[in-house]
Amino acid sequence: MNIYTIGFTQKTAEQFFTRLKQPGLLRVVDARLNNVSQLAGFTKKNDLKFFLREICDIEYIHLPALAPTKDILDAYKKNGGDWPTYEKQFLQLMAARRIEATVTKELISGGCLLCSEPAPEHCHRRLVAEYFRGKWDDAIRTDSAANHAMCNTSLSLHDLTAAIGKREISPTTPLPP
Repeated sequence: MNIYTIGFTQKTAEQFFTRLKQPGLLRVVDARLNNVSQLAGFTKKNDLKFFLREICDIEYIHLPALAPTKDILDAYKKNGGDWPTYEKQFLQLMAARRIEATVTKELISGGCLLCSEPAPEHCHRRLVAEYFRGKWDDAIRTDSAANHAMCNTSLSLHDLTAAIGKREISPTTPLPP
């Protein structure tokens, strides 16, 4: 099972859609709380659905159950909250929502979790992917030789944003975290 992640900020539409042209990528799973804001630019819900179908020939689905609540997000983003508190609250929220039971593996497998953050280090998309990994496959290891991509034969996590501006990724190049 492969799970990809991507953030749309700090990249052009060309960079964003090029990154999504990965072998085996079937759909973008929008994990944003607000996907209709003018700030979303080319990733506004209806525009993104059209672009993904026309440019990449992949599906689009919005799963608000994978997004933080407005209160959790505001405490971190608008009120200067710290990452460890945000992470703890968001992990508790996912557990309370039981997303591993309400979202199917088939929907996530071959999917790319989308949010706005440019990199996965301080982003809920990484937390969602790691949460699924912990619930669905305890045998996953972190392979530092593959640039910290989470990988084994049953579940692999790949972030598609890290290489932008650093080096190009071909379909055969291991994806960076």
